[in-house]
Amino acid sequence: MTDFLLDPRLAADSAFIADGPLSQVRLMDDTRYPWLVLVPRVDGVSEWLDLDGGQQRLLLAEINQAGQLIRATPGVEKLNIGALGNIVRQLHVHLVGRRDGDAAWPGPVWGNGHAVRHTPEQLAAGIERWRLRLA
Repeated sequence: MTDFLLDPRLAADSAFIADGPLSQVRLMDDTRYPWLVLVPRVDGVSEWLDLDGGQQRLLLAEINQAGQLIRATPGVEKLNIGALGNIVRQLHVHLVGRRDGDAAWPGPVWGNGHAVRHTPEQLAAGIERWRLRLA
């Protein structure tokens, strides 16, 4: 895990919250959805299958924890989990809280409209809220 480098596109579109046992936990910079991204700190990994069994179990535990927190967010009715990697090849898992009538409902969030960025104050507050929830 020492050679981990975050893809610049992920760095530009999200903010660091914390390091989990395997993954960086990041907040997507889009106010339209409660949206976390988990990025395993494993160099050169683009697919779930590239992880060894222990790493897969750690990532699954992180997905379960983050997913439960998003599901507990007020207004969230559905949790979308995705690891597409068609544009950003570095393995990363999106966890997106959805509700009937949200900006992309019922379709996927990807490619639907433009991100509504957080103000610097909103972003800092959101990061702090997620850090407290993940602790």
